[in-house]
Amino acid sequence: MREKKAVSAETFVCIFAVIALFVYLGSVMGVSQMFDTIMNTAHDLLLDTVFFIMAVSVVTGALSSLLAEFGVIALLNKLISPLMRWLYGLPGAASLGILTTFVSDNPAILTLTKNEKFMAYFKPYQIPALCNLGTSFGMGLILITYMIGQGGDGIVSATFCGFFGAVIGSIISVRLMLGQTGRYYHVDREERKKDRSALAKTAEEPRMVYGKGVERIFNALLEGGKSGVALGLDIIPGVLVICTVVMLLTFGPGTDAAGNAVYTGAAYEGVGLLPWLGSFIAPVTRFLFGFSDPSCIAFPITSMGSTGAAMALVPSMLQNGTAGMNEIAVFTAIGMCWSGYLSTHVSMMDALDRRIFIKAAIFSHTIGGLCAGIGAHYLFLLVSLL
Repeated sequence: MREKKAVSAETFVCIFAVIALFVYLGSVMGVSQMFDTIMNTAHDLLLDTVFFIMAVSVVTGALSSLLAEFGVIALLNKLISPLMRWLYGLPGAASLGILTTFVSDNPAILTLTKNEKFMAYFKPYQIPALCNLGTSFGMGLILITYMIGQGGDGIVSATFCGFFGAVIGSIISVRLMLGQTGRYYHVDREERKKDRSALAKTAEEPRMVYGKGVERIFNALLEGGKSGVALGLDIIPGVLVICTVVMLLTFGPGTDAAGNAVYTGAAYEGVGLLPWLGSFIAPVTRFLFGFSDPSCIAFPITSMGSTGAAMALVPSMLQNGTAGMNEIAVFTAIGMCWSGYLSTHVSMMDALDRRIFIKAAIFSHTIGGLCAGIGAHYLFLLVSLL
């Protein structure tokens, strides 16, 4: 937090930007149609997208809580731990951070950092990298379930290509981050190699259980479901505000009975600005991600701020034919790896008391997310050939 004048130059910049945006949209769409489209799009997103994501979150939250209650997640943690030092250069205990964020969201890893026993496994230069690690898997279970729920031939294989692409991106992001924090803490490469060669450590703590038998099952399911409802409510502002603006800038006008392009005020109409801008870098995105349509760039851009909002773009893209299974793979990888990192990295690094590394974390994660999308695209091409 910092103080600023009540009225400063940015006040007038904000006024100008807001007026310019509405003048631009209104001049293209018509003022009445513009406001109708904004309200109809937000309403449709709330009913058809947010509640669907909330339903997915409730189910996955209940399942993850049940698995945690009976020690399944603890078992997975033990199985994953031996890989952690080789893949990420982190202690095996970091695998618990992956699992907690995968079944919930990025900030879940912060609850672990408040645990002194958990933090005892990490050296100072490794702690900031937990921000990148947790963000790389945030909302992973919800995103994967949501993508598979869209249906279609090859949707499962495409989604899992995206998952492995996100893993690739997470490794690159964490490794880049460790390189920068290592230099700050004067940890040379040889010392980092020794850390990687050390035996993996796991966070061994007893599970606290309440009740017996069937009571434990229902308590776990209901408590996990409640967390899903909370997550569903938390994403409403991001989906309705960010996604409505992105859709206004992405899609084109509707059509009348004669098939002519007109603005009717219906949901999901727009001015097509992002596809027009995307056409300038279409050769690059086609080579890197295999995007068949320039408008697909809207998903990565939205994922930087909110993966929940980006997920809302997918059904209409599939319906319009602008996205296919390759795009699903890339969307899954980027959506999971970036996971709204621009909106969470600052607060997460602040909570870790490592604000000095905010820029390094954002830079590392930007590279990691791009590599996740590239990896998912070429993994999908490889799987398609088999």
